[in-house]
Amino acid sequence: MPPRHLFGILPLTWFYRGASATALGRAFSRFWAAWAGLGLPPWRQTGLELPGRRTGQPHRIAVVIAQYAGQRFLVSMLGECEWVRNARASGAATLIGWRRQTVRLVEVPVAVRGPIIQAYLRAAPGARAHIGLDASADLAACQAVAPRHPVFHLI
Repeated sequence: MPPRHLFGILPLTWFYRGASATALGRAFSRFWAAWAGLGLPPWRQTGLELPGRRTGQPHRIAVVIAQYAGQRFLVSMLGECEWVRNARASGAATLIGWRRQTVRLVEVPVAVRGPIIQAYLRAAPGARAHIGLDASADLAACQAVAPRHPVFHLI
């Protein structure tokens, strides 16, 4: 099981409590979303802009896109959280990197999330502590956590 620290030194509770980001976590995510929006490394990270489901105001977070079977997916490392609820409500988002790209978001059924989560764990080292698995997790372990971690197909 991966450590419950970010970068091996900072306790995750400084950044997240349950499925909610702390003030430090929100600031950290906004920083990385802006960084990714400039197209700066690490290139596996990008910004995700979603309209808020209540206000319609844009919200930006940093995300890592998982590649599986030639397709792109978003995995919620925090499980049921605000960006997931906003994604379900809008069904669309904008990826912000070198260029802006509008995508449709289609939620993936729990039964087929395992291999996508497995690919995500390899691509997103910072998510491993949140999901509770490491990059070498087998398919059965990934499928076991699948009900707690929504996955969206980017179309």
